[in-house]
Amino acid sequence: MPNKLLIISVFLFAFCFSAFAQEGEKEDKKKKNKVTPTEELVVETGTVIIEPIDPLSPARAAFYSAVLPGLGHAYLKKYWKIPVIYAGLGVGVYFYINNNNEYNRYRDAYKRRLAGFEDDEFYGTISDDGLQDAQKTYGRNREISLLVTIGVYALNIIWANVDAHLMQFNIDDNLSLQPHYKINEFDKTGDLGLTLNFKF
Repeated sequence: MPNKLLIISVFLFAFCFSAFAQEGEKEDKKKKNKVTPTEELVVETGTVIIEPIDPLSPARAAFYSAVLPGLGHAYLKKYWKIPVIYAGLGVGVYFYINNNNEYNRYRDAYKRRLAGFEDDEFYGTISDDGLQDAQKTYGRNREISLLVTIGVYALNIIWANVDAHLMQFNIDDNLSLQPHYKINEFDKTGDLGLTLNFKF
């Protein structure tokens, strides 16, 4: 089990460091191709002023969340997500510790029985086979709790990365997608669809 945890940890940190290195290369390219504060795009119908965006780096947000869960969301100024992340991590850690303690209780009782002692807390109520079954159940639950905790940690990184990407999404009023419902005048049926509007 420690080997699995070590492999997963190494994989996550390698992913974060490679993403951060790629972001550094992007920053270097941006410095070389620096744009003016505002650029004008001339089209046939008039002039559209394009404000250059200074996007919060998705790779940086993911890296910060990998170093300390929730730090990437603090970097994105979405503070309400930090308690959600720590609640998920706390639940996973709580169940891991609880299952680990129960596993150790049954394992210690089983070891004492193998050594010939008859003074464990389960003596007379649980058989040797019952102790072994309990060890398997709590051991399996402990592993699931660990996987859930690692999953919440990975989700925290992905969530920060996706949030940073969505902050760069174009939400200009000139670009809109709207649902519409229209009654067909010929056969009195309803038409449902989507309308994509792009204005210059």
